[in-house]
Amino acid sequence: MSGHSKWATTHRQKAVVDAKRGAIFTKLGNQIAIAARGGTDPALNSSLAMAIEKAKAANMPSANIQRAIDRVADKNAAALEEITYEGYGPGGVGIIIETATDNRNRTLPEVKTALVKNGGRIADAGSVAFQFTRKGVITVEGAGEELLLQVLDAGAEDAVEEDGEIIVYTELKDLASVRNKLVEQGLKVKDAELRYIANTPVEIADSETAQKLMKVVDALDDLDDVVNVQLNQIGRASCRERV
Repeated sequence: MSGHSKWATTHRQKAVVDAKRGAIFTKLGNQIAIAARGGTDPALNSSLAMAIEKAKAANMPSANIQRAIDRVADKNAAALEEITYEGYGPGGVGIIIETATDNRNRTLPEVKTALVKNGGRIADAGSVAFQFTRKGVITVEGAGEELLLQVLDAGAEDAVEEDGEIIVYTELKDLASVRNKLVEQGLKVKDAELRYIANTPVEIADSETAQKLMKVVDALDDLDDVVNVQLNQIGRASCRERV
């Protein structure tokens, strides 16, 4: 009996892991499909190259990546659009929610529900976005002052060392060119994307509010259409990297 119970538990755990992996691949596939509109050759389309890099870093199978690219030519595939929503979470923290969806009538109610059920609320367009600046963010493997100087020489606006990696910040228009220079120099670029960076982060000092914020982020991140969630907050509940 115990053996059967152990097998059943393991089977359920595997099912949960597989479901989460599938959800991640769906998000990544949508990002690839959108990027591929600018051309299906990653050598000529830097946005597609960056989306593929992100997918490979998540161990997305090559076949899945190719299917996402092929959606551009598939007239029967549902059209995807990028929509950004704004909201507020516990503690008055501003939230930017980036989505890729084939049905905005499904996505908006799901986003609203995730916010409201966890102590947040949807906000009017522009009421939160002004607290952020859109930047290019590149993650490079490695550490040290020499590497920091190297990425700055490549045209980065700023760079910081975090947990054995270099986080590179660029102007919006410079993301692709800086990323390409780093790749040409033989550096290991793990990820490169546009991201909303808080201008003046709100500090959250108490753990209770921090936990409530993380519940909001988790609820939003569980939605298939959500690509990125960014907070204008620092402290105990600093926003995790999204897919």
